Amino acid sequence: MKLINRGFPEDFILLGFTKYPWLDRPLFFVLLISYMFTLLGNIAIILVSQLDSQLQSPMYFFLTSLSFLDLCFTTSTVPQMLFNLQGPNKNITYVGCMAQAYVFHWLGCTECVLLGIMALDRYVAVCKPLRYSVIMDHRLCLQLSSTAWLTGLANSLLQSTLTVQLPLCGNQMLDHFFCELPGLIKMSCGDTTVNEITLSVVATFLIMGPLSMILVSYSYIAQTVLRIPSAAGRLKAFNTCSSHLLVVSLFYGPGIYIYMQPSEDGSQDLIKVLTLFYCVITPMANPFIYTLRNKDVIGAMRRLLRKAISTKGI
Repeated sequence: MKLINRGFPEDFILLGFTKYPWLDRPLFFVLLISYMFTLLGNIAIILVSQLDSQLQSPMYFFLTSLSFLDLCFTTSTVPQMLFNLQGPNKNITYVGCMAQAYVFHWLGCTECVLLGIMALDRYVAVCKPLRYSVIMDHRLCLQLSSTAWLTGLANSLLQSTLTVQLPLCGNQMLDHFFCELPGLIKMSCGDTTVNEITLSVVATFLIMGPLSMILVSYSYIAQTVLRIPSAAGRLKAFNTCSSHLLVVSLFYGPGIYIYMQPSEDGSQDLIKVLTLFYCVITPMANPFIYTLRNKDVIGAMRRLLRKAISTKGI
């Protein structure tokens, strides 16, 4: 195998579950179906939120941002996984691997921050309903969304650049489905102490910071919801907030296990399964979690479908 700069291989071999070859075919179909549902669900959320005048609120602005982010997040990994699962070729080029690592880490960090911002939006909506539209104006929503994207980008540039500089001594075997920083760090033949400490510290900050904001926001929300006199009002607030809490649990749970433990701890196979869960299953589930528990979105979809059918009939 031809090597490039300082012993970096021209290609990496993504091992995935190669020790369980019988998993390739069923996993291929599971990923393909999940990816199709992810595309359909998130594109539907984006279109409905943009086209329906009744959904022009900060909540749906952030939901649209989350759907777009999930589309990019899944697309950064799943096509390569599908390609590698359909045959014996498990390779990815060095340049493609590094690009995937940068993009995947950027989008993952952005989602951490965005979920925290969405909790803040729910706090203002439930606890300060009369001032909601004034506080969460379009300019502030854009600033908060931009902050999430720029924070994720800055962290990715830092972490990924530190990882790219590690010597690999010609190592080609990456024990994962795609190029993720913990796996790349483990491949290095040099001292990775700085990388591991930086990854752990920054991951703790980016996970626990937004998670703390979520917990604090929902503690105030719970107090406010319990004071709502009408049962219907309490149920509506609960349904809106519980969808976000479920999404947070699905995303943060695996992330905490993968990024906030020492690199030598934990089963690598379990880490692979959890990574597949939060980068494939969670983006697929998010649109259904929000739509199935949200009458406004369901109503908007029905209006758009009726309008499309009537237009076609004309």
